[in-house]
Amino acid sequence: MTTDELLAYDRQHIWHPYSSISSPLSMYAVESASGVRIRLCDGRELIDGMASWWSVIHGYNHPVLTAALKEQAEKLSHVMFGGFTHQPAVNLARTLVEITPDPLDLVFFADSGSVAVEVAMKMAMQYFHGAGKAEKKRFLTIRSGYHGDVFHCMSVCDPVTGMHQIFNGVLPEYHFADRPECCFHDEWDKNDICSFEKLIDEHHASLCAVILEPIVQGAGGMRFYHPQYLKNVRKLCDHYDVLLIADEIATGFGRSGKLFACEHAGIAPDLLCVGKALTGGYLSLAAVLVTREIGEIISKAEPGVFMHGPTFMANPLACAVANASVTLLIESNWQERISQLEQGLRVGLAPCKVLKGVADVRVLAGIGVVEMTAPVNMKHIQPAFVDKGVWVRPFGHLVYVMPPYCMGMDDLAVLTGAICEVLEEAQPL
Repeated sequence: MTTDELLAYDRQHIWHPYSSISSPLSMYAVESASGVRIRLCDGRELIDGMASWWSVIHGYNHPVLTAALKEQAEKLSHVMFGGFTHQPAVNLARTLVEITPDPLDLVFFADSGSVAVEVAMKMAMQYFHGAGKAEKKRFLTIRSGYHGDVFHCMSVCDPVTGMHQIFNGVLPEYHFADRPECCFHDEWDKNDICSFEKLIDEHHASLCAVILEPIVQGAGGMRFYHPQYLKNVRKLCDHYDVLLIADEIATGFGRSGKLFACEHAGIAPDLLCVGKALTGGYLSLAAVLVTREIGEIISKAEPGVFMHGPTFMANPLACAVANASVTLLIESNWQERISQLEQGLRVGLAPCKVLKGVADVRVLAGIGVVEMTAPVNMKHIQPAFVDKGVWVRPFGHLVYVMPPYCMGMDDLAVLTGAICEVLEEAQPL
C-alpha cells in the first residue's frame, strides 16, 4: 500500500481509541521508531513526548529489549499458564517481589493495566468473602481519579473527569471522597483528609478496599497531591480493616521520581497494580502484587481458588522483555535522568504560565502538565504539534508530556518549546 492507501483503508475500517467514526481526527502512518523519535511514512520525524502512553521509558527499539524478545521467541512464544510455568515468568516475579515494598509477596500476571485493576478489585472482594465478611464488597476512592476502561474499573473512575459519564446508572455506584487539594510541594493541611475520613468512618462496614493512584492522578486530571494524604489513607485503612489498592499503572518504574509513587509516603499497599512501563512499551503486560495473607485467605475459602485466568497470562515473550526492561532500569542511573527531565520540563514549560488560556503549569519528576482554562481543539492542535516536529497528545483541558527517560536536553527543549509556541498560537474553545 502507498501511504495514502493505508490511511484511506484505516479511515474506512479501523476504530481508534477515543475516536469518532463520523468525525475522525487526523491520523499519521508510522513507518518505524528508534530512541525518542517516531518516523512517519511520509518521511517526517517526531520527537515523542508521550512515550506511547507512558510506556516506552527506554526509548524505541532498545537493543537490550529487542535482543531479549528475539531470544525468547526462538525458545517459547506462548504456553497456557494453567498447569505450566516457565523461566521468564519466574524471573519477572522474582524481580518484582524484590523491588516492591514488603509485604507484597505474590504476583498475579494480567494482560493490561485495566485488567490488573479489575483483578485487584476482584481479589479485595474475594478476600473478605473468604474472611467471613461477605458484606464488605464496596469501594471507596477519590475524585479526579482514573483506573481504566473495563467495566468495573469505570465505576471507580471520577464520574465527571473519568470519561465514563454515559455509563452512570449502569455501573455500580461507590463512594467518592473529595480530591486532595494539597499539592505535592505545598504545606500539608490536615483538613485535606476530612472528606475521605468521614466516608471511611461512615461506610467501613461495607468497604472491602480503597483504590487510588498514589501521588499522581493520571488521566482523570494529571494532578500531583501531598504524600501526607497517602500516609493518612494508609492509617485509616488499617484502622477500619479496609484493604488499600495502589494503582501504579502510570507511576510505577520511576515516573514520579521514586521507583514506585507509594515510596513518597513511605507506605506499602495491600495490593499493587503495575503495567504500562513494565515491558518498556514492547508488549502488553501487567501484574498485581499482593500480600501472602490475601492469597491464603482467598485460597482457604470457597471456591478455594481465585476466579480469574487470562488466556495469555504470563506470556513468555512479554515476561522476558519485561524482566529485561526492569533490570535495565534498576541498573541504570534513572534517578539522575528523571531529575534532569524534571529540570528541563520546569525551564521549558515556564513560558506557558503567562499565556492566555493557561490555568496552571505543573511538573513532577518526568511529568509536565499545562492545564488550560478550556478544552483544547484537537482538530487544530494535534496537526500543529506535528508541524512543529513533536508528538504531544492532549486531552480535555490538559496538554501534558511524559517523555522517554532517555530523552536528551536538546530534544526536550524542542519539545517544550513547541508546546509553548502551539499554545501561544492556539485559541481555546
